[in-house]
Amino acid sequence: MDKPHSIYLDHNATTPLHPEVKKAMTEAMEVFGNPSSYHEAGRQARELVENSRRVIADFIGAKPEEIVFTGSGSEANNAVFNALSSQPSARREIITTSIEHPCVLRAAAHMADLGLPVHFLDVDETGKVYLDQLESLLSDATALVSVMAANNEIGTIQDVGRIARMCHERGALFHTDAVQALGKIPVNVNEIEADYLSFSAHKLYGPKGVGALYIRQGAPFRPLIRGGHQERGRRAGTENTIGIAGFAKVIEMRKAEMAEEVERLTMLKRALWKGIERVIPEATFNGHPTDSLPGTLNVSFTQVRGEAIQLALDLEGIAVSTGSACTSGSLDP
Repeated sequence: MDKPHSIYLDHNATTPLHPEVKKAMTEAMEVFGNPSSYHEAGRQARELVENSRRVIADFIGAKPEEIVFTGSGSEANNAVFNALSSQPSARREIITTSIEHPCVLRAAAHMADLGLPVHFLDVDETGKVYLDQLESLLSDATALVSVMAANNEIGTIQDVGRIARMCHERGALFHTDAVQALGKIPVNVNEIEADYLSFSAHKLYGPKGVGALYIRQGAPFRPLIRGGHQERGRRAGTENTIGIAGFAKVIEMRKAEMAEEVERLTMLKRALWKGIERVIPEATFNGHPTDSLPGTLNVSFTQVRGEAIQLALDLEGIAVSTGSACTSGSLDP
């Protein structure tokens, strides 16, 4: 029988469901109607969905009608790349980075298979994008630039606001994958000036199976999933009312607690790194020293493979990760 994990340190992969979120979802189970139905049960479900949409939109400075619920952050990211099919033919080039989440890298690869030129930005030793390289790649042919707000493995935070402004100066659209950033650092679409911003609930003690995509009013978009008229015709399929209720609840909680939580996690991260450094002086801190997520610590060790450390810790009931959980089978450090 597997030993239960007494210490869970893989919150960038997923988080346990918060009891208050579970309570909100349990209550939402009583609202069983289809949000697209016009009878009372349907109207109750619609009210739940729209109230949740307002809570989430307010948290990132968006309008409720700019929020589209999806089944995951990965779906939201793929939907953005699918939107390129509605772009003018003169703008067909894509720019992204070499350190994006696998769903973005594979969506970009799919676009390349369809014949669209894709350029990959390099990053420095701290994980920061080379902005001069971005400047040289931007052109009148650039359709979309996609740069994650914060990296899921090393925690480096990008200056996505500056990147967005650079893109808009050349007439390109800007997307940021904010799945790891939301609720951990301030995320405001007006300050970032993003055209698209994707995020999800399960990195914040919310439920799995629900994400969202911010689409700036007026930004081109074409549905990835076709069918009914749900989500103002932008994402077909009956809305996951229970998951959406849980999403809104965790956002309400994060709005009230984020500043305190950032301070707590920053202190814990600093203490953990100092402890590792004291015991193992040859350990290397990976990422940016200051522009980094408060709860993410990435460390490498000489002459030891990542999977060996991971398995040894697992036997002691400590859960850690060596890479993105979405990179199936990857155990590289």
